[in-house]
Amino acid sequence: MRLCTYFLFWLIGCCYSHAAFSQEDSCRLRISLLTCSPGEELYSLFGHSAIRVVDDSAHTDIVYNYGTFEFDDDFYYNFVRGGDRLQYYLSVSGFRDFMYEYQVFNRSVIEQILSLNCEEKQRLYAALQLNALDANKYYRYDFLFDNCSTRIRDITETNGAPTILFGNILPPDTPSFRNLIHEYLDKGGQYWSKLGIDLLLGSRMDRKVKNEEAMFLPDYLMKGFDSARVNNEPIVKAKNLILRARITPAGERSWVQPGITTLLLLAMVFSLQWIKSPKTRSALRIFDHIFFFTLGAIGWLLLFMWFGTDHALCANNYNLLWAFPIHLPVALIAFRKNKFARFYFGGFCVFYLFLVLVWFLLPQEMNPAFLPIAALAGIRSYERFSKTRK
Repeated sequence: MRLCTYFLFWLIGCCYSHAAFSQEDSCRLRISLLTCSPGEELYSLFGHSAIRVVDDSAHTDIVYNYGTFEFDDDFYYNFVRGGDRLQYYLSVSGFRDFMYEYQVFNRSVIEQILSLNCEEKQRLYAALQLNALDANKYYRYDFLFDNCSTRIRDITETNGAPTILFGNILPPDTPSFRNLIHEYLDKGGQYWSKLGIDLLLGSRMDRKVKNEEAMFLPDYLMKGFDSARVNNEPIVKAKNLILRARITPAGERSWVQPGITTLLLLAMVFSLQWIKSPKTRSALRIFDHIFFFTLGAIGWLLLFMWFGTDHALCANNYNLLWAFPIHLPVALIAFRKNKFARFYFGGFCVFYLFLVLVWFLLPQEMNPAFLPIAALAGIRSYERFSKTRK
């Protein structure tokens, strides 16, 4: 009888030890957020985010990366058209392979280890594994609202820590989406890229950003997790710089910038108007053909990006006020001395004057480099009007 009692206690102890071991073993997960510093190229200028999962029981160290895309012959076409054509996907790679790229391109990586309980870790890990399946890994990319950073924010809120509360990460003067993007473009010296972005993206970019919306940028996602709390406890239990970029001397910034270039163009053409010679008048006439044709072509491009693509941010673009699409056919056929040309250029002379006066009151933040272009369009419209009147 005593032997049976000992055996029973031994059996219960073994089962308890095995259950405790199994529970401990199942929680040997470490999940962290990786934030990679901006690179030099435009596609990497805003940084990058990924999730690292270390499973000690399975001896794996894996990175889940939502910022992967297939670069093929149709990539640029699909990027321009947007919508379902622009497919990004969740890729899975070893931690060492992931880090090798950032070592090569000299970019820092910061790790934030998340303080999650066993159930939350398992749920988040299972969601990542489910997302990584071929049937689920592709998603419709959106630069502001659905990218490598917002996906991490959303999956952590939904599966990892449903009670997560993010603190305020915005400055007192709440920025717009355009302001946030300009911050990175200016730091990276990407002035011409900034010009192109300001040209193509319309007034929706000038909406004030909300706190969690700012986390579309990896740096702001990192700030968001630094501020986040679950059950009144910080969600980040440790933060480490796991790769420090080497300090390299800053290169000299080129003085050939958009604002300087358009100002010089305005000054040069305005000066040539006072030179009364047949060659100068002929050159200015050719310039007017090219100039108004280019403005019209830009206008048609903006209309195509607005109505011909799925990029919602290209809608409501006030750059169409100075890049008027009808300038394109007019530049080819309406430079003769007739009533239509007089009416057309006289009307646009007044219109461009008014546009310059209200430039900074428009509901869209216009790139300053476009202001000299609008002024030049007004000046040349007046000159064409004067020629037709004579």
